Amino acid sequence: MQIDSLPPLREVIATHGLRARKELGQNFLLDLNLTARIARVAGPLEGVTVIEVGPGPGGLTRALLAEGAQRVIAIERDERTLPALAEIAAAYPGRLEVIAGDALETDFAALADGPTRIVSNLPYNIGTELLTRWLTVETWPPFFESLTLMFQREVAERIIAKPSEDAYGRLGVLCGWRTEVRIAFNVGREAFTPPPKVTSSVVHLRPKAVEDGVAVRDLEAVTRAAFGQRRKMVRQSLKSLGVPMEALLAAAGLRGNERAETLPVETFLKLAKARR
Repeated sequence: MQIDSLPPLREVIATHGLRARKELGQNFLLDLNLTARIARVAGPLEGVTVIEVGPGPGGLTRALLAEGAQRVIAIERDERTLPALAEIAAAYPGRLEVIAGDALETDFAALADGPTRIVSNLPYNIGTELLTRWLTVETWPPFFESLTLMFQREVAERIIAKPSEDAYGRLGVLCGWRTEVRIAFNVGREAFTPPPKVTSSVVHLRPKAVEDGVAVRDLEAVTRAAFGQRRKMVRQSLKSLGVPMEALLAAAGLRGNERAETLPVETFLKLAKARR
């Protein structure tokens, strides 16, 4: 698929010697039809600032620009890719800003400019940490309108998991609390260079209104305690919170013999409020 006048991604990679590095969690997507599909999951992009983490040779970057993003801010720590990204910037004058740096040290809220969305084929080694950071900002609704992110399928299942499902845990509670979330589609390992060992999934998360009175730090403490000993009854697993147990259980409407993996998000919110 030809989406612009730039060379095919395989040619770009060969020209600039961009062998994917395992230590950077890199797996490059070379199919521009696929990157365009990812960009479209984020919705119409006209008038929108898009933040992308780990653009690599720029396949998704090009798709975001071709789909009409007003501005793309790409954060990349691999300096080898900067010449390739500079070529994209030249092809889309004034619409691509490349920040050479570490996403884990980036103030994303400061980059937001008007309607802002985050769209990324995230490096696998930092994907979950970045998602958690974006979903635990103190100010809610947050600085972004939505998140469209690529994860390993196993992580995606944890993100969308519901009570009593094997993948249900702290990440599922957090995402269920603050977002409407869905898996948009799966991506086979053969779509990447080099191919990862597992299937990947594109996940779309949209912030939703949340109940006042629940602090992120309290919910994190409750879920850490509950799922840290997920096979134990909550009467035992929640002892580490240091809160009178009977009052805590009563506030959440629990008997104490339940296990964390069976509790709905609403119950964790009640526990978090009662911990204060």
